[in-house]
Amino acid sequence: MIEKLNIFDEIPLDKKNEKFFEILQSKTVKIEKIVSNGQKSDENFWYDQEKNEFVIVLKGEAILQIIENENIKSIKLKEGDYLDIKAHVKHRVEYTSQNEPTIWLAVFY
Repeated sequence: MIEKLNIFDEIPLDKKNEKFFEILQSKTVKIEKIVSNGQKSDENFWYDQEKNEFVIVLKGEAILQIIENENIKSIKLKEGDYLDIKAHVKHRVEYTSQNEPTIWLAVFY
């Protein structure tokens, strides 16, 4: 049965914890909604993922840091901006909106 859902349903306001909602998962693809409320990566923490990650900011804004050619590059993302981060490209969240939720859609493939 096909069920209609809305990506903007269930947007918790939790200043302590970022929330992750799995939308779909198969053997090769995982899609999740992430809701940030001012959260950012811990100091000196870098994601180094096994899969590629396509990520788009649906609401709010964020700053991601990416290590590119041994240099740290900061990328400001606003609503509608997206990145395709290849596997093992180190990255971290430097900032998410403090006054409103930042809603991400992430596709791991």
